[in-house]
Amino acid sequence: MFARGTLYHPKKFMDMNKNCPCCGQTFEPEPGYYFGAMFISYGFSAAYFLGVWMLSYIFFDEVGALEMMVAIILVVVGLLPLTFRWSRVLWISIFVRFEKDSKNIFQE
Repeated sequence: MFARGTLYHPKKFMDMNKNCPCCGQTFEPEPGYYFGAMFISYGFSAAYFLGVWMLSYIFFDEVGALEMMVAIILVVVGLLPLTFRWSRVLWISIFVRFEKDSKNIFQE
């Protein structure tokens, strides 16, 4: 789904293949298809927030609002390439069924 070697490249982590190399399935069936992936990404970000908050609550006596904001921003930005890709993969998996041994192998 995504080009190799682009996961943490700052300018290329959003690059996607146009079609599946095995079966030819297009990865963008219509314009704006991945708009729904934004909501999945929002869920991941909320989970990151809760994780940072819980860890800071467990390991530190007192954490100020500024420190909490900085920690959350660093985690969200640091995990952005993974979050972006996970949310898109989950979104397309809702509508497109994965078949490992597809009979519709793309022939060039």
